[in-house]
Amino acid sequence: MPRHAQNIAIAERLIEAAGLLDQQGADKAPVKAYARAAEAVAEHRRDMTALGFDALATLLGEAIGAAVSEMARGGRWPFLDRLRGDADPPALFCTVPGMGAQTAERIHDELHIDTLTALEAAAADGRLASVRGLGPRRVAVLRAALGKRLDRVRGRSHPAAGTVLSEPTAEAILTVDALYRAQAEAGRLPRLAPRRLNADGRAWLPILHTSRGDWRFTTLFANSAQARGDGRDEDWVSVIFHDGMQREGQRAVFTAMSGDLAGRRAIQGREAECRGFYATSGGARQTKTAGPRSRRSR
Repeated sequence: MPRHAQNIAIAERLIEAAGLLDQQGADKAPVKAYARAAEAVAEHRRDMTALGFDALATLLGEAIGAAVSEMARGGRWPFLDRLRGDADPPALFCTVPGMGAQTAERIHDELHIDTLTALEAAAADGRLASVRGLGPRRVAVLRAALGKRLDRVRGRSHPAAGTVLSEPTAEAILTVDALYRAQAEAGRLPRLAPRRLNADGRAWLPILHTSRGDWRFTTLFANSAQARGDGRDEDWVSVIFHDGMQREGQRAVFTAMSGDLAGRRAIQGREAECRGFYATSGGARQTKTAGPRSRRSR
C-alpha cells in the first residue's frame, strides 16, 4: 500500500523535532517518543489529515496527537518553531480572530508568552486583562475566539477551554530559572539563532531542556522588543513546562525592581508565592541577583 504524502511530510517534521531535541541536550524519552511517532505516522494506512484528535491521541498519545492534529490542519507547529529559533509569537497570536498586530505585540512584550495555550491560560487567570488596552469585554471576545481556534486541534478528553491547569511550584520554576541563567552565563548551553529581532542571524539565544519530577521544562531568554529596549534581554526568562499529560504552560521570570521582592527573581502573576518561597528557610538562603544585564552591554 503506498504511503500518504501528507503523512510523510508530518513524519519528517517529527523526525526534525527529535533531532533538534537530541542536539539541544533534552532527555532521551521525548527524543525517542517523537522518533517512534514519526515511524507510526509514516507507515499508517490512513491519511493523518482525515483523523480527528481522539483517533490521533489513541494512536500517538495526547501530546504528539495534538501536534499532528495542528500540523494536519495546515497550521504551523509552534513547538518545532521554538526548537528551530523560528518562533514569532505576535504573528501566531494574530491567527486568533479579533487579534490585531499592535495588541499581539503588547501581549508578548508585557506577558512574555509565546504560544496559544499560554495565551489561553493568561486569559483564564486574569493576566491578559492586565495588558494595556484590554478591558474585560475585549478579553472575553478574544478568549471565546481562542477557544474555538484551539478546539479544532484538541479532543473531548482535553480540559474545557479556558481551564486553569496545574503548574509547577514556584520553587521548581525559580530553580529551573537559576539553573538556566547559570549555565547560559557559563556558556554551557546550545544556542539558537532566533529569526525574530535578530537581523544579523547571530546564534545568541541559549536553550535548556530539563526535568523536575513529572515536569519537563524548556527555558529561554524572552526575546521580546520590550526586554531588548529596556536592556533586559538577559533578565526576562521564559519557562515553558509540560505536565504529566504533556499539556503546555508558560511563565515569565524576572528580577523585581521595587517592593519587597526588589532584587529577587519573581514569577510574573505568581509574586505572592515567590514571597512565600523566600520567606522559608530554603528560600531565604538564596542571594539576591546582581540585577538585570543585557547581552548587548557586554
